[in-house]
Amino acid sequence: MKIDLDTLSLKDLKDLQKRVTRKISDFEERKKREALAAVEEKAKAMGYSLNELVGASAVKKRRPAKPKYANPANKSETWTGRGRRPRWVEAALKSGKTLEDVAI
Repeated sequence: MKIDLDTLSLKDLKDLQKRVTRKISDFEERKKREALAAVEEKAKAMGYSLNELVGASAVKKRRPAKPKYANPANKSETWTGRGRRPRWVEAALKSGKTLEDVAI
């Protein structure tokens, strides 16, 4: 299949680009699934599960941290205490409050 790119409009080129990107992503995912199935089959043939070989802890996902602080003006705005402080925490600290004052 040969496409003459010079005759396509900008809209057609962008549409083609999206379709190609989607197809590449689908292809990569399919190849990953095939590789994983082959590795699992090989492990099973040797009497192991894949989790036993790679360690179950490598597969586990961390749960999100629970919020420790809430904005007194808007209780839906929370912060876990990790990472950069939100603006509302900085504003509360500048106004003389402490982290204990905004703790949940």
